[in-house]
Amino acid sequence: MKRARSPERFSDAGGTIFLDEIGELPQETQVALLRVLQEREFERVGGNEPIVVDVRVLAATNRDLTAAVRDGVFRADLFYRLNVIPIQVPALRDRRGDIRLLVEYFVERYAQKARKRIRSISKETLDLFEAYHWPGNIRELQNVIERAVILSDADVFRADSSWLTPKPADGVVPAGSLTADLAQREKAIIEEALRDAHGVIGGATGAAAKLGLPRQTLESRMRKLGIDRYRFKTA
Repeated sequence: MKRARSPERFSDAGGTIFLDEIGELPQETQVALLRVLQEREFERVGGNEPIVVDVRVLAATNRDLTAAVRDGVFRADLFYRLNVIPIQVPALRDRRGDIRLLVEYFVERYAQKARKRIRSISKETLDLFEAYHWPGNIRELQNVIERAVILSDADVFRADSSWLTPKPADGVVPAGSLTADLAQREKAIIEEALRDAHGVIGGATGAAAKLGLPRQTLESRMRKLGIDRYRFKTA
């Protein structure tokens, strides 16, 4: 008779775990995370006894998870399990009142790290930062400040305007946006072919033949675009 396993330990103190870039998790990791969230237990690598945990989970992403669920690259059950209290954090360009505080914090942080003494921040640099559109959000601000501190040899913090990316003129589509748009169109075309072929890739009636592509080429594009063929299979 097989003896039932009992949990190795139980953490009744609780705690908080922060999962950053949750939208980048591969499918197999999503399944494992969902199991931990639902059953509140896991097994450590190399172990064979379950460990029960009781933690608060905070997750963050800059991706549109609703679209990711719709496209089949993020599990709907995991999304709804995590999406208990959603918090939308506006982009840095939409909260310019925070820029001065963030600049002061990062300047002090990187000055200490570089063992430099910076007494003040130039008004021109603050005006430049507050007027900038910050496409890279806080990470871009952080990197610009770190670069300026490293290169600085004075006690007044200044940043070079050439380090900032000019805002595209009206009517000009950024290269990144164009690339993303083309990828979405390619993905839609491949998914339509898979839908018509009921998830079959090879053969005379498969998606590769419908698209006029070698099977290996189509499979490579599907992996890059995160397309799951099994979504289109029929019984």
